Amino acid sequence: MRAQDKRARIETAIAGGRPDRLPIALWRHFPVDDQRAEALAAATLHFQQAWDFDFVKISPSSNYCVADWGVQTRWEGNQEGTRTYLTRRVHQPEDYERLEALDVRRGMLGEMVRAVELIVQGLPQDTPCVMTVFSPLTVVRYLRGDEFVADLRRHADAVLHALEVVTRVYENFVEAVLEAGCAGIFLAVQPASYRLLSEEEYRRFGEPFDRRLLAVAERGWFNVLHAHGDDVMWDLLAAYPVQAINWHDRHTPPTLSEARSRFSGALVGGLRQWETLLKGTPEEVRAEVEDARAQVDGRGLIVGAGCVMPVTTPWGNIRAAVEAARRL
Repeated sequence: MRAQDKRARIETAIAGGRPDRLPIALWRHFPVDDQRAEALAAATLHFQQAWDFDFVKISPSSNYCVADWGVQTRWEGNQEGTRTYLTRRVHQPEDYERLEALDVRRGMLGEMVRAVELIVQGLPQDTPCVMTVFSPLTVVRYLRGDEFVADLRRHADAVLHALEVVTRVYENFVEAVLEAGCAGIFLAVQPASYRLLSEEEYRRFGEPFDRRLLAVAERGWFNVLHAHGDDVMWDLLAAYPVQAINWHDRHTPPTLSEARSRFSGALVGGLRQWETLLKGTPEEVRAEVEDARAQVDGRGLIVGAGCVMPVTTPWGNIRAAVEAARRL
């Protein structure tokens, strides 16, 4: 097959075909650097220059989505690169109704739009990037903490009010990052798990607001859905209008082979970020890439991990993954 550029390689995977070689993308957080546009852009571009992945997933800290509502966090050395939440905005049900609209060009949201602009400017023209956007119910979770589950069952109207405010803000944010040059968004959905909610609850408090963000994102050509955690509502999420889906395929159903007949776009996965990328050997990394390819016969696959890599992931294991994908 004639050599493809990165966009063509990804588009072939989206269409369910076999690209000239397996596309691959891995991502990580950049703690401390992820609080300012210039630092996050520099770290992201440096990482991409080292590995030349087929797309760039921009990974700001989750606090970016709630910092402008006053939530305070601190970097305390977490291996995933995530920050510790020190305060929340919502302390009682009445606080949901006090959420104000935000200007996505100011504050932390403005920093992240600027980071996208700088990253797009620094990438080769054929390298697409997607910006992490948290689903509205995920944002509510960060605003409140785990008490959000009890709240949506006891104070549904208040939670729905907050979801409306949050969704309007992030509709504007999605529009801004697409204008800045993103190929699409990486919609990170955390609460769509049977361990947290029923499917009926997610269809009321999650899905309508997720779909509103995706309706704005449809002008992009590469939108990725990330189903986070265990026991995810996979089929519900796989029905969303996205071009690719990423989940912890080595830990929670379905497997890549099972998913191939249940989703028409690209499947992003195959690697365990903790057991294999962090703690495994290069030989084990290569074996997982080969197994992922075999599960789907090389069709519609983008090699990736179930979530962010730990910041201490050995570069030798990243190299093994990249070399294996390019060899197959």
